[in-house]
Amino acid sequence: MRAFPVAIRHSLAAAICVVALGACSTISGTYPRSTPLLPNAQVQVTPSTALTFEQVANAAAVAGIVYVVYDPLAPNWTIREQALDAQNYVLSLRAKSFRIGGDGEAAQIFRRRAQLLQREKAYSGYRILDYAEGIESSTPFTHRTAEGIIQLVGYEAPSTPALVPAAVAVPVPLQAPAGTK
Repeated sequence: MRAFPVAIRHSLAAAICVVALGACSTISGTYPRSTPLLPNAQVQVTPSTALTFEQVANAAAVAGIVYVVYDPLAPNWTIREQALDAQNYVLSLRAKSFRIGGDGEAAQIFRRRAQLLQREKAYSGYRILDYAEGIESSTPFTHRTAEGIIQLVGYEAPSTPALVPAAVAVPVPLQAPAGTK
């Protein structure tokens, strides 16, 4: 599964804010009220367990915040690719802020992307000219990074398919059904 792009998430957040602000015009009366916004009711989960609406709302808010910050469907690494010329490419990798594991996989992802470029561009191999891993200190979180330069080698011109001769029509003599003349 893929995560929603940032633009869609921001648009969705803006739409929710607009709807929430629109709801403010429908509220009448004096404020602040002495009654709570959420009713004093409970959701019976099991015969012995009940949750108040306040607990449910708090759990939903915490889950929403954790999901937005952690974003479990986003890939652990983003790859930025820049062509220096037809054969040389700079690959920059950046890990997402919160992830579980994957700290040692930068080199593996770097090589996988180099192999993919090699196949896409019809080369027989590649050389890693430079590679370095590090940590980017940014506020408020740090990110693992990796960057390197690859050179594609051994260009293989795409072979043209052999010309297949067109189907030759061979006349087949028609035979009359048996028993007729």
